[in-house]
Amino acid sequence: MTHRCDDFGMDRDRPLGDGVVTGHGRIEGRPAFVFSQDFTVFGGSLSETYAAKIVKGMDAAMRLGVPVIGLNDSGGARIQEGVVSLAGYSDIFLRNTLASGVIPQVSAVLGPCAGGAVYSPAITDFLVMVEGTSYLHITGPDVLKAVTHEEVTSEQLGGAAVHMEKSGVAHFTAKDDRAALALVRDLFSYLPLNNAEDPPRRESADPPDRKEGRLDAVVPSESNRPYDMHEVIRAVVDEGAFLEVQAGFATNLLCGFARLGGQPVGIVANQPAVLAGCLDIDASVKGARFVRFCDAFNVPIVTFEDVPGFLPGTAQEYGGIIRHGAKLLYAYCEATVPKLTVITRKAYGGAYCVMASKHIRSDVNLAWPSAEIAVMGAEAAAKVIFRKEIASAKDPPAEAARKIAEYKEKFYNPWVAAGRGYVDDVIEPSETRPRLIRELRLLRTKRDHNPPRKHGNIPL
Repeated sequence: MTHRCDDFGMDRDRPLGDGVVTGHGRIEGRPAFVFSQDFTVFGGSLSETYAAKIVKGMDAAMRLGVPVIGLNDSGGARIQEGVVSLAGYSDIFLRNTLASGVIPQVSAVLGPCAGGAVYSPAITDFLVMVEGTSYLHITGPDVLKAVTHEEVTSEQLGGAAVHMEKSGVAHFTAKDDRAALALVRDLFSYLPLNNAEDPPRRESADPPDRKEGRLDAVVPSESNRPYDMHEVIRAVVDEGAFLEVQAGFATNLLCGFARLGGQPVGIVANQPAVLAGCLDIDASVKGARFVRFCDAFNVPIVTFEDVPGFLPGTAQEYGGIIRHGAKLLYAYCEATVPKLTVITRKAYGGAYCVMASKHIRSDVNLAWPSAEIAVMGAEAAAKVIFRKEIASAKDPPAEAARKIAEYKEKFYNPWVAAGRGYVDDVIEPSETRPRLIRELRLLRTKRDHNPPRKHGNIPL
């Protein structure tokens, strides 16, 4: 195909393919549609014909129930075609939206993408950027300087590091194009072809009944001491393989893909080593999007919980932590895939409710003996409950210490919740892997449904 523009001398330059290569192939025997933008043709700019080629592939992918992978390298809309090129972008955006939750969509940004070129990758499920060579920004440095008088480079404005660590736009970064494509293939191995299929299982040499003794000592005896939740995840999953999503953004919450007994699972975990594992605005949005993806594509969700609450402070309150925290709550409540939760230590207050508690339809809730399930921390709780006793005591600090110890003895354990049925079992940490695999096998036939509706109104 060639473009159909005759203005501005374009009739003398009609390269075949018009700057985008489209087609289909197989990754480990499984089909995928792919389009690859070519920056050497008019700077990768999108024309009417260019858009029509991408749309043709996306329409076919939807009919066949096959994922779409986009390799993006574009300067935006082709200026010479005016509104026609903008219409082409709109055609793509519509299909991205209609395909969302039906077929997986993955974008690899392999070069500069500006203007309208950034929105299609942003709508897709996962976005990979290449360090040092790929950029995403609505307006370039020159326009920014003219309008706001800010002087920045493309790297500072929209480079891979910016979108991984600050904006949260990028889900993965890679050192070069080859690594980016390998990462896309790895990600593809965890995903079903469409929302009517289950994720692909694979045989694992890691024994399903393997117990990991080091987990029995991973949680410090002092409640305020941190530990790295990565250690827990890698000790539990098949062969220690964890494909982390948005690894550099909102690092107080870990999200990613792994396998348990060969079954792909999505993992969401509080990270006690960052902000004590508190949920904040960025972590809530990160977790909500990941949970909703897993639910859309039949990926079971395993939650490792160690959360003291939502991050306090005026910046969080003014930034809308109530609204953003509600997104994560909404996503977990809405999800009908198998949901398994392991409480490793703290599970306090509203954050306990949010992190896949039994009350929001989690299927299996397990706790380690170190679990602390309470409304708030012991010190704050004791000072509220026993305020009068402490104030009237001869030795208020000593009385406070006694009351804190009393509160801990009564509530700082998993047994009260287990007695209510909110926790299904209290297990030794070393038993976590075989127990999760056993429960996952049971839950393969789970069927659950939400009330009939056009769609819910998630608190965006």
